[in-house]
Amino acid sequence: MNRLFPAPLLSLALFVLWLVLNLSVSPGNLLLGAALGILAPVLMAPLRPQHAHIRRPLVIARLIGRVGLDVILSNLQVARGVLRASSHPPRSAFVHIPLSLRDAHGLAALSMITTVVPGTVWSELAVDRSILLLHVFDLDDEAAFIEHFKHTYERPLMEIFE
Repeated sequence: MNRLFPAPLLSLALFVLWLVLNLSVSPGNLLLGAALGILAPVLMAPLRPQHAHIRRPLVIARLIGRVGLDVILSNLQVARGVLRASSHPPRSAFVHIPLSLRDAHGLAALSMITTVVPGTVWSELAVDRSILLLHVFDLDDEAAFIEHFKHTYERPLMEIFE
């Protein structure tokens, strides 16, 4: 059964996503969605050498809520910064953030979070995964930003994956 469904939740998600994107539950879409849900994880399994082990799944819901709130607040802050750029230019900066997170899946999730949150750009990760270089659109206090980033994003990801 593991050969046919190496990632059952991913298979289900792909099937449902196919149906939602096509806005149809016709027999053809059901068949194509099932084929996608079965074949994609089977064909992509060799590209994913390690499996994610989620330690505390309830933390995921809290993290998703926090990221959603930060997306809204960051959008407002960036919009305000752009609108008042002529009188108060933003203080853009590159910030080196020391990382304790080492899990590849946790780092991938962290990169997606920084991509989604406006005003931050993942610029570089050290080869030994110890330091992350972020570009921040408007930075008031570097130490406060690093503490916020580590507490809000890195610590929950460590709880989930490590």
